[in-house]
Amino acid sequence: MLSAFARTVVPLLGRLTVTTGAAGTIAPGSIVAPNHTALADPGLVLAALHRLGVEPVVLATAGLWKIPFLGRRLAREGHIPVHRGSRSAAAALELAAEALAAGRVVVIYPEGGLPRRRDSADREPGAFRTGLARLALTTGAPVVPLGHAGARRIVSGGRVKQIAGVVTAPLRRPDLHVHVGDPVQLTGDIPEATAHARTAVEAAWQRAVGQLPSNRTELPRQP
Repeated sequence: MLSAFARTVVPLLGRLTVTTGAAGTIAPGSIVAPNHTALADPGLVLAALHRLGVEPVVLATAGLWKIPFLGRRLAREGHIPVHRGSRSAAAALELAAEALAAGRVVVIYPEGGLPRRRDSADREPGAFRTGLARLALTTGAPVVPLGHAGARRIVSGGRVKQIAGVVTAPLRRPDLHVHVGDPVQLTGDIPEATAHARTAVEAAWQRAVGQLPSNRTELPRQP
């Protein structure tokens, strides 16, 4: 349901383009690690993955499971609630490991929450939490860095601005871009693996920002 909703709604809100690295595909049992910048960016991620033929399992804040209808569908489709700041948060990684072992692609946001700012600019990923590294080191699953840009042009700022952004997006048609990088294998201890993952995601984000028409002459292109 989430992927169907994303692939239907996101093209209405903006002009979505997707690029990939040399691999071009995402192997079963991979972890996809996107940057997290706005309420709208899960839609971009799911719409982009659908274009690559991937219907992932998503780790998301447990509060979504409390929403009538949505919570039931999330549970039915196998998505994984994350109870941040609680002892049960580790259980989400165990469920993610089971999904990877079954050949599913798992999406985990290594930054955790959204940035605390109101502007609509695209900025580099923030500090990573350790969940991604722990999951990758435990399972040996490859990590696919995913960078996206433009989501904050749909929704950012306070509640009134967010609503206005969504309502006017079909008229404004902001440019949205997702870049799916080549997989990386995390090694070493948790801090080393976390730093490696953040470097890879930031490189994918740079590629995404560089693909936006307004930024093509402003940011260096990554090889």
